Amino acid sequence: MKKHFRRLLAQEDLNFLLTNRVPRIALTHFMGKFSKIRNPIVSKASIGMWKLFTDLDLSDARHRKFRSMHDCFTRELMPGARVVDPDPAVLTSPCDAIVGACGSVAGTTVFQAKGFPYRMEELFGPGTDTAPFRDGRFITLRLTSAMYHRFHAPHDCDVSHVSYLSGDTWNVNPIALKRVEKLFCRNERAVLSARLRRGNHPIAIVPVAAILVASIRLRFTDVLLHLRYRGPNEIPVQARFGKGEEMGGFQHGSTIILFVPPGFEFVDGIHTGARIRMGQPLMHLPPQPQADHPAQALEQVPA
Repeated sequence: MKKHFRRLLAQEDLNFLLTNRVPRIALTHFMGKFSKIRNPIVSKASIGMWKLFTDLDLSDARHRKFRSMHDCFTRELMPGARVVDPDPAVLTSPCDAIVGACGSVAGTTVFQAKGFPYRMEELFGPGTDTAPFRDGRFITLRLTSAMYHRFHAPHDCDVSHVSYLSGDTWNVNPIALKRVEKLFCRNERAVLSARLRRGNHPIAIVPVAAILVASIRLRFTDVLLHLRYRGPNEIPVQARFGKGEEMGGFQHGSTIILFVPPGFEFVDGIHTGARIRMGQPLMHLPPQPQADHPAQALEQVPA
């Protein structure tokens, strides 16, 4: 029966109809409330249905019993379940994901799906400067509903600003991306502006919400970003993270888009459709500048 349901949902027209031609925002609000019902019968039945339609695997979860479906969505992992690559010259994946589109940014134009490009200005909104990422690199990381839903710092970095942009809740799967123009620019999202402590390189981390996602939780702000949030939309912050440290999470599957400046290069094995886990190598940082003499070398040693 489980295989039958999955084959049925794999049919593109039916999948698009079931996940997008519905009252998305109303359904998302409902799911946000329903998922938090703390009742053992409701929780067990909901998670059972979830397993029926997905490949949900809780073997690496820190806890195996959940008071609600929301607790299962936002679960922690057991210690050591993910290994973060310690190489300081490598940017790691912030989350478990399936790699969507990835490659070079053409000026400020991103080619997410064939025939459906978008501009970084449309995704970032007016509060974030796109200039540092012109002609840089990007990668789209799709979290399915069954995956671990928290995201982590891809390197030692400092976050200085968050832009929150409210929007729709389209499904962000490949079927919808081929049919909805500029989908990521329509959905609810946050833009995290950060700088790596190695090389002072800017990066932008963009969590994009989707249908059934009731909120984006950032651990370094005192607000919960969701469809009923009314501002402020520009949130200055001072948050310092070590590589692999938790930054936030979704309440369901969604997407993170990562932008870096020119000079970063993807590691081998990163391509559309690849499955990756949080902490695995994603990109090589640009080479560190070489000092001309010892005094200059001392100046480049971080305090």
